[in-house]
Amino acid sequence: MAIAAHPDDIELTMAGTLLLLGRAGYELHYMNVANGSCGTATLARDEIVAIRTEEARRAAAVLGATFHSPLVDDLQIYYTPALAARLGAVIRSVSPEVLLVPSPQDYMEDHVNTSRLAVTAAFCRNMPNFPTDPPTPPVTGDVALYHALPWGLEDPYRKPVGADRYVDISTVLSRKREALACHRSQKEWLDASQGFDSYLRAMEDMAAAVGRLSGRFPVAEGWCRHNHLGFGPEDFDPLAAALGGRVASA
Repeated sequence: MAIAAHPDDIELTMAGTLLLLGRAGYELHYMNVANGSCGTATLARDEIVAIRTEEARRAAAVLGATFHSPLVDDLQIYYTPALAARLGAVIRSVSPEVLLVPSPQDYMEDHVNTSRLAVTAAFCRNMPNFPTDPPTPPVTGDVALYHALPWGLEDPYRKPVGADRYVDISTVLSRKREALACHRSQKEWLDASQGFDSYLRAMEDMAAAVGRLSGRFPVAEGWCRHNHLGFGPEDFDPLAAALGGRVASA
């Protein structure tokens, strides 16, 4: 399961790895916590939410993933008990073995808070006394969490952020680009302001930059594995087990 903040975040930083996990036999799930309500300079809130939700549904279909509806408007992702309870219900319903989440070191608070909420919701997956909304039975089973690299590869203080493993996405880059292109409202907005296909080129440029960080792959996505305590055994690393030679340690 991939959980990100906004429509297009998964496609920008996580989709290559998600596609490879699908090829390795995993059932895929896709969720943005926010609905993209601020992703326009011209449209009304309800109009852009409807557009961006449909774009995200199409992107999830391109990735072969089950789509889970967003929970709040943009810039309303706060680390609160109410939102943790709602996200906890989704995670219990999916019961993922691999959970891809944003970096806790990011320029934008929506991304940071999504990371924190996903960690908490996964940690409480098996606790009967943690109430979810709607009420959802706790689940057992190990889960491994992996944090994506932040967009721009820097923390809020402009310090470089690296990964502890890199995933070769060269065989799925074209499908990742196809999924990102589903977000036409964002592509057209940036085409008008920054040049034709700048949106898609920026994703490919970052994939190449992460590939250079790997020292091994031409294009890559980078990941930091979350501490295993509360989630599974220390040696539980299903991402590495599933993707084998496509994963290189930092």
